[in-house]
Amino acid sequence: MEFKMKVLVVGGGGREHALVWKAAQNPSVEKIYCAPGNGGIAKIAQCVPIKATDIKGMVEFSKSNNIDLVIVSPDDPLAAGMVDALQEAGIRAFGPLKNAAVIEASKSFSKNLMKKYNIPTAGYDVFDNCDKAIAYLKEYKYPVVVKADGLAAGKGVIITETYEIAVEAVKNIMDDKIFGEAGNKVIVEEYLTGHEVSVLAFTDGKTVIPMVSSQDHKKVFDNDLGLNTGGMGAVSPSRIYTPEMADYCMKKIIRPTVEAMNKEGRTFKGVLYYGLMITESGPKVLEYNARFGDPETQVVLPRLKTDIIDIFNAIIDEKLDEINIEWDERAAACVIMASGGYPGKYETGYEIKGLCDAQKDKDTIVFHAGTKYENDRYYTSGGRVLGVTALGETLEIAVKKAYEGVSKIEFENMHYRKDIGRK
Repeated sequence: MEFKMKVLVVGGGGREHALVWKAAQNPSVEKIYCAPGNGGIAKIAQCVPIKATDIKGMVEFSKSNNIDLVIVSPDDPLAAGMVDALQEAGIRAFGPLKNAAVIEASKSFSKNLMKKYNIPTAGYDVFDNCDKAIAYLKEYKYPVVVKADGLAAGKGVIITETYEIAVEAVKNIMDDKIFGEAGNKVIVEEYLTGHEVSVLAFTDGKTVIPMVSSQDHKKVFDNDLGLNTGGMGAVSPSRIYTPEMADYCMKKIIRPTVEAMNKEGRTFKGVLYYGLMITESGPKVLEYNARFGDPETQVVLPRLKTDIIDIFNAIIDEKLDEINIEWDERAAACVIMASGGYPGKYETGYEIKGLCDAQKDKDTIVFHAGTKYENDRYYTSGGRVLGVTALGETLEIAVKKAYEGVSKIEFENMHYRKDIGRK
């Protein structure tokens, strides 16, 4: 008799919609739950009103519903130890343990790890005292990057052009606590120039298999202007990440990071995200994430041909070396449609129209991020609302198709970049 699985995906954004969509393609998956989910996810999974950070709630729900696999997707629950709690309760869970998720949860930890193991990254200093950080800033060459140490929803990195702006950033983070406890420490970092590339890798702590490359567009406005966001769009593959560069990164960055975590007694099992800057002196690590990126997931998973549940199970069982992971040769592009005002203040509750028209092309998928479904209609409920993803024979075709999908959708005050994947 064929084993039928019940799967729970933790989270409620565009990344989780992509994960639910991919997990649903496994014929053994009988039922998918998503907590808390969103309007689009509700079409293919049962949404459960449990906060993504509610560890006790997730454990209790998993036990009472006989969940066979929990996929912990967002950074907050991973950093808080949700996978540890699920495993201790005898529940099979995918994602790194708390002591490994620290690679994202603490930038000072990750920077010190790179320094210790000679993994290329920008020069930096860590401060837990506001006055000392400000005194240090006087000596710095500008621009300079100021980062909150902890998790800040992708918004804790501030590029400062002058000493005055840098001082304001440090005060905002450390004194005013605009990112809460994430600002107990700051990292003052050398500003790197070049091209950004995102490389996600599957690892069970022994075997490391990089996924196809991608490029995120973080700034809110065209031409990389304005504030940092969680991401306004992505493309895969990156135009500049050559096979030679991939080999170099595997030898100098990707594998050494996994080995460094093992040496520190923090074996990483899950998806490790490498945010890279390709500088004139070679690739350097900007940041690590302890999970799938958002919106990179929305361009990487549509290209994944191998079953994702099989991959997750192999990672949990430390048998990743037994899996042959295959990819679609086509390119993918994703354009994020956001609420006007994001990443600052924005209003929600606007009806979304045109979703069916946008997906008439079989190679176009709309992943929901901040939506709710009521009375047969979709409404906006977040800053990033939708991610319109399209596959194409070339990157140019994928980008064109994605924007064709975007053109069919409308809601009040919508905002999106017009230059995703065009440079």
